[in-house]
Amino acid sequence: MEHSSLEQLLADLKQSDAAVRDRASATLWHLWFHQKGVYGFQQLMQAQKLLEEGQPDQAEALLDDVIRVQPDFAEAWNRRAVLHYTRGNYWQAIADCQKVIQLVPHHFGALHGLGLCHCAVGHYAAAIQSFRQALIVQPYATANQRMILECTAQLA
Repeated sequence: MEHSSLEQLLADLKQSDAAVRDRASATLWHLWFHQKGVYGFQQLMQAQKLLEEGQPDQAEALLDDVIRVQPDFAEAWNRRAVLHYTRGNYWQAIADCQKVIQLVPHHFGALHGLGLCHCAVGHYAAAIQSFRQALIVQPYATANQRMILECTAQLA
């Protein structure tokens, strides 16, 4: 993707018009899922299908393989972070979220996920920091605003 197109999408996330923000969010998710073409997308969808069929170990093994072969595939790391989070493996999810953010610093999903993971392990200050970073990318994301309030209450 051209730098100017990415910059426009990131700018659109900050627009007051919800429809513009929603289009930009959807486009970014599409780009992230399709970063490695059709095959990469199919691998992510297969991992999701395995999860939905109650086969998380197989889904994790598939994502491990995808990451091993394509270590710069940010969404594969993000999908594995989600898997770890849902299984209560918060520290592994944190490591995967950090890798996503290293690869794609504006990945608002990973920034939010990192906040959720820190919150789950009781690191509320780190969670607040992650949610604030997510708000820099998506200032209208009420979920991040709400989580900042919840984590702040936990610190009080």
